[in-house]
Amino acid sequence: MWMAKIITLFPDVFPGALGHSLIGKALVNEQWALEITDLRDFGIGSHRQVDDTPIGGGPGMILKPDVLDSALSATMHDVNSPSSEWPIIALSPRGKIFDQELANQWAQGQGITMICGRYEGIDERFLSHSRIEEVSLGDFILSGGEVAAKAMLEATVRLLPNVLGNAESPMSESFHNSLLEYPQFTKPREWCGLSVPEVLLSGHHEKIAQWRHNQAETLTRHRRPDLWQRYTSQGGIES
Repeated sequence: MWMAKIITLFPDVFPGALGHSLIGKALVNEQWALEITDLRDFGIGSHRQVDDTPIGGGPGMILKPDVLDSALSATMHDVNSPSSEWPIIALSPRGKIFDQELANQWAQGQGITMICGRYEGIDERFLSHSRIEEVSLGDFILSGGEVAAKAMLEATVRLLPNVLGNAESPMSESFHNSLLEYPQFTKPREWCGLSVPEVLLSGHHEKIAQWRHNQAETLTRHRRPDLWQRYTSQGGIES
């Protein structure tokens, strides 16, 4: 069973949204598992200290390497998988940007361990000593890694077998093959003077598929030039 292990100072944040809808149902049905490690349990002294001031000066507090190392060792005690099958990452704004390709890569493995940073960051020695990969949700700052961890987990878990219930769903969503998803419509056929495109009512599956593909290309070209460039460089353009 695919498992996510989370190291955090705020264990009550989880599962949160991950406990609802199809992702939450899959968690209850043991299609994936979530294990939370409270970093405070590994704090030092009577006050369970987990952080200290930056050496060299500066604002904020830094999570201590010895505390993080103890928490990680306890969290990973039952994992024997190589890093390719079970990556250990730290949520960090300076990490590489998370995307659908990375979600697919993680979903193909056996699990993942996520370290949620807080305050001004993590002691660099812990990151280098433990060979922790840093991953970012995007070019913006959050107060901690918990929200980013939940977003990345939802994107990953929904790719696991049978979680969505429809194996075709991930194949038609945005970012599959570097394209945004085509426009979607439902009943009523006309609303506020706007009609559903006639081709979708035709029952002609090949024409519908071609229309959707053309729409996906058009949306990607106009809204995400970066994805469009990747798509065309891969020889994907058909229309």
